[in-house]
Amino acid sequence: MADLELSCGLPPGPDFADLAVLAEQLGYHRVWIYDSAPLWEDPFVHLALAARRTTRIGLATAVLIPDQRSEMAMASAVATVARLSRGRFRACFGTGFTSRLAMGRRPMTLARLGAYLTAVRGLLAGDVVEVGGAAARMLHAEGLATPRPVEVPLWISAFGPRGAALAAEAADGVIGPPHPTLPTATIVSGTVLDSGEDPTSDRVREAVGPWRVVDWHNAYATKGAGGVDALPGGRAWRKELESLAPEGERHLLAFEGHVTHLLPRDRRLLEHIDVKRMVGDPDRVGVQLARLASYGFREVVYTPTGPDVRRELRSFASAGRHHLTATD
Repeated sequence: MADLELSCGLPPGPDFADLAVLAEQLGYHRVWIYDSAPLWEDPFVHLALAARRTTRIGLATAVLIPDQRSEMAMASAVATVARLSRGRFRACFGTGFTSRLAMGRRPMTLARLGAYLTAVRGLLAGDVVEVGGAAARMLHAEGLATPRPVEVPLWISAFGPRGAALAAEAADGVIGPPHPTLPTATIVSGTVLDSGEDPTSDRVREAVGPWRVVDWHNAYATKGAGGVDALPGGRAWRKELESLAPEGERHLLAFEGHVTHLLPRDRRLLEHIDVKRMVGDPDRVGVQLARLASYGFREVVYTPTGPDVRRELRSFASAGRHHLTATD
C-alpha cells in the first residue's frame, strides 16, 4: 500500500455538504473546497455546513484568495471553521491566479502572499500584528470564539524555486510540486471506466473535460490570442469568445464554467483533450495514483467533474482503496 492519502476537491455550491458526507462515507481522507468569488459561493459557509454534518473527514481549502478578505476577516473565518470542525480544518492559500485574472487583474505577488500568511498566522496565535499600517489583534471575548492560539495548519499553493522558498519559510505544507521539506499534495482529475468502456467515449470526455480544457482558458488569459491559437482548436475557440464581448470585457468570459461546466465553445475542444492521464479501469487508475507517492507526494486531491459527480467519487474511491491510504 502506498503512503499516500486519497482526498477530493469540490466547488462551494448547493451540493457541497451532501458530497462531503458521501466522501466521508467512501473513506476519503479530506475534502478540499475551492475559492473564487467570481465563480462560486463563499467557501466558509459551505465548510461550516459540512463540519456540522461530518465527524471524521478533514476539511481544507484549495485555495483561499487573500485579496478577497482582509487578514482579520480571514483569521476570524479560519477560527470559526476550526471550532466547528473540532480540529479537522486545514487552510491553504494561493496568489489568486484564476479569480484575479477573471476580474482583469494579475495574480498577487509571492511577497504579498507571504506577508498576508504571516499576519494571519500571527492573528490566530493571539499576537499583535500590523494590518494596513496599524496594530491589530483578535479581540474576540471569551465564549465568542476559540481561545487563541487557534491551531490550524496553514499551507500555500506554490510553484518554482521562489514558491518553494516561501513555503519553507511561512507554510506548513504545499499544493504543488513535491517540496524537499514539507508535506505536499497534488490535484488530479480523471475517471474510472466502466467494464468494456472506450476511454474516448462521450461520457469520459464529459467527465474529465471541465479540467482538461483549462489549458485553453489559461493560455488566453495569460498569453492572449497567440497563446491560445497555438493550441488545437484554440483559434476557433478564441474567435467565438471574442465575438461575445468587447475587448475590455473578454476576461469575464475566459473562465466561465471553469473546472465545473463545459460551455458550448469548450465542448468543441473535447476532441483535443488528454483522455489517458488518470483514465482507465480501476486497477490502472489505482496504479497511477499509487505512483504519485514515489514522486514525493503525501496526498492526492481528486477533483471529480461531469454530469455525475457522485458516480465519479464512488468509482475513484474504489480504485484507490487497495493502492492508497484510506480511512474506513
